[in-house]
Amino acid sequence: MLIVYMSLVGNTRRFVEKLGLPSLEITDHNAFTTVDQPYLMIVPTYEIEVTDIMNDFIETGDNLSYCQGVIGGGNLNFNDLFCFTAKDLAMDYDLPLLHTFEFMGNSHDVEKVKELAKEIEESTSIQRTK
Repeated sequence: MLIVYMSLVGNTRRFVEKLGLPSLEITDHNAFTTVDQPYLMIVPTYEIEVTDIMNDFIETGDNLSYCQGVIGGGNLNFNDLFCFTAKDLAMDYDLPLLHTFEFMGNSHDVEKVKELAKEIEESTSIQRTK
């Protein structure tokens, strides 16, 4: 399962590296890249002006149709604003919010996301063979 993500200070990148899955980091330089396979989107929590590149990515080509869900990283000190970027993307694009984690996540978060990726990959593989 491909992981598509953005990272500003490195917490999200470190989390994604722990997953050991194929990944694509979205930056200002490649926000309009297209993908042709199912993926999970992992985003940190920042103001919309900062994370807007993820909207650019998801609206490029058929990228939205391949997105299987959104995962968010954030800081619990922000209470209701915890992982609001992931929540907003999920709501705006009618995608499931699959998981949230704090900072760079812990071992439970890593295992949970690996599990989700495996389950989704198996279910999309079954759908493609039917």
